[in-house]
Amino acid sequence: MGFFRHIKDVMRFIQLPKEQRSLTFYSEGKNYWSHLEGLVKEVLNTSNIQVCYISSGEDDPGVFFEHPNYQTFKIDDGFVRNWLFENIETDVMVMTMPDIEQFQVKRSKHRVHYVYVQHSLVSLHMIYRKNAFNHYDTIFCAGPHHVKEVRALEQKYNLPSKNIVEHGYGRLDSILDKRTKPPIKDIEEPLHILMAPSWGESATIESGTAEEIVAHLLDHNYKVTLRPHPQTIKFSKKKVDSMLKKYKTNELFNYEENISGQESLHASDVMISDWSWAALDYALGLAKPVIFIDVPRKINNPDYKEIGIEPIEVVIREEIGAVVKLEDISNLSKTIEKVLQTKINNNTLSANVFNPRKSSFNGCKTIKELLNEK
Repeated sequence: MGFFRHIKDVMRFIQLPKEQRSLTFYSEGKNYWSHLEGLVKEVLNTSNIQVCYISSGEDDPGVFFEHPNYQTFKIDDGFVRNWLFENIETDVMVMTMPDIEQFQVKRSKHRVHYVYVQHSLVSLHMIYRKNAFNHYDTIFCAGPHHVKEVRALEQKYNLPSKNIVEHGYGRLDSILDKRTKPPIKDIEEPLHILMAPSWGESATIESGTAEEIVAHLLDHNYKVTLRPHPQTIKFSKKKVDSMLKKYKTNELFNYEENISGQESLHASDVMISDWSWAALDYALGLAKPVIFIDVPRKINNPDYKEIGIEPIEVVIREEIGAVVKLEDISNLSKTIEKVLQTKINNNTLSANVFNPRKSSFNGCKTIKELLNEK
């Protein structure tokens, strides 16, 4: 039934009058709605532009959002989607998916202007694969480091110059908008530690380090929320299940599977991470400290050093928290007490992110200009 429903949605999209599919957003699922939501709503609220929203996620909130000028389509992340994208007719396509043209997802055979929206604040040249953004026409940059990286990549590899937009970062805006003054803690209330690591062979959960950290934190009477990356759950479910089985009866232990939510971000006092983009969201959005477990760097582009720019996720660590070596995990409680004194001011935010709280306005302006050009 799912396959035929997706085919039906493809046909419904194709049969739309051209003026109703001039602007199309694509989301891989619910975790990407927070990066596109502001742009979608700003376009709808400030114009009569018809917006199409295609998602490969059954529970994507963007599918359930309603507006007279907004239509949604559910399409799988396999053959049906890949065929549609290769044949899609739309003027502007807005996506958060890197690596188009490198794997199954191709650019359209028709004239389409592709816009890439950042879904993290991390570097473009180390965390992502080489050539990940080569086939986009416009890059929405979250901060000054992205502008430098795009231009450096173009110069190094003699690539065509892209249209660069000083956009900002939609998810961070959402966190900032929900940010409130933290309540005064009862002296008996335990500190709340949020564990939100990245994913990959060397990451904290996959390497087995997370279990040692959780045990240490619970032994020292900290409240712990484990928030694994969806890819960790997908590829290393046994590791996660092992911890859940071991600690599920401990009243200080919580498990959070939905990383699109923000409740644990606002409720916790300190984050423990490794190379996760969530660490920068947490520190810059909530001005709370992060402890970085010093596992090997997450490198998806082995040639990143050729660009000559040290990634932001490396240089900012000491500014927003502390780095803990694997052999020092037994002293983690002391580090927690120390980082609680870390003060992250607004200068750190404004120096690293464009247009805090205003990214949607700036991005919407560019989208309208691109549509007018078409």
